[in-house]
Amino acid sequence: MAGCVFCEIVAGDTPADVVLVEPDLMAFLDRRPVFKGHVLLVPRTHVVTLPDLPAELRDGFLAAAQRLASAVVDGLGAQGSFVAMNNVVSQSVPHLHCHVVPRTKGDGLRGFFWPRTKYAAGEATEYADRLRRTLARG
Repeated sequence: MAGCVFCEIVAGDTPADVVLVEPDLMAFLDRRPVFKGHVLLVPRTHVVTLPDLPAELRDGFLAAAQRLASAVVDGLGAQGSFVAMNNVVSQSVPHLHCHVVPRTKGDGLRGFFWPRTKYAAGEATEYADRLRRTLARG
């Protein structure tokens, strides 16, 4: 869809630190992560909200979210993860995306207040590489 940054990332027109590529799905690091390693999972097809996701994509989407939730623990040393989706309200990009955020006890995340951080130069690539390697191991 024209003007959709996630469609542009899927098409390869906008650079991103990609961690997962599947025929129907793609995951990449959030440019303004809550915590480093914060991943966004998107369907390749432009779908605005979870209710719009075609039935044939639901299982694969959830399976990928599960794999990413494990990858942030196994690959980044997080103690757990926060997994969330917004539908319209607070949805900064109108393209379905699932947030997978690495969590550790005492990390400061409370409720739905999402502080943002930044990657140092080259650091996003390192995080993406670690997640890709972890996902490749299965």
